[in-house]
Amino acid sequence: MADRFDNWQKPDIEDGKPTKWNWVVRGVNGLTLGEKTDIGAFTYIQAQEGVVIEDEVQIGAHCSIYSVSTIDGDKGKVVLKKNCKIGANSVILPGVTIGENAVIGAMSLVKSDIPANSVAFGIPAKVQRKI
Repeated sequence: MADRFDNWQKPDIEDGKPTKWNWVVRGVNGLTLGEKTDIGAFTYIQAQEGVVIEDEVQIGAHCSIYSVSTIDGDKGKVVLKKNCKIGANSVILPGVTIGENAVIGAMSLVKSDIPANSVAFGIPAKVQRKI
C-alpha cells in the first residue's frame, strides 16, 4: 500500500493568498512548515509572531491558528509538534504548544498547552485521556 505522502512536496505559499489546497497564511515569514504535513481547505494561519508546524502534522479543514489575537492583543508563537492532529473547525490561540502525537477533537478552542500523547477537546479544550 502506498503512503499518501510518497509524493509530498512543500507547497508554494504566498502571503494572504490561497494555496492550491485553499488554505491561507498571513505573515508567511513567521511560518515554519515541516515535511509531510496535511492542512485542510479553508484553514487560516496567522503567523505574524511565529507558527511552527512540525513533520507529519495533520490539520483539518476550516481551522484557525492565531499567533496574534485581534480581540485582546495577546501574542505568542504557536507550535504544533510532530504527528499531532487538529480536528476540523478548531481554533488555536496565541502561545499554545500542542505536543507530539496529541489529538485535538473537532470544533475545539485550544487556549492552553496540550501535552504529548493525549486527546483533548471542548471549549476550552481539556485533556480527556492519554494515548
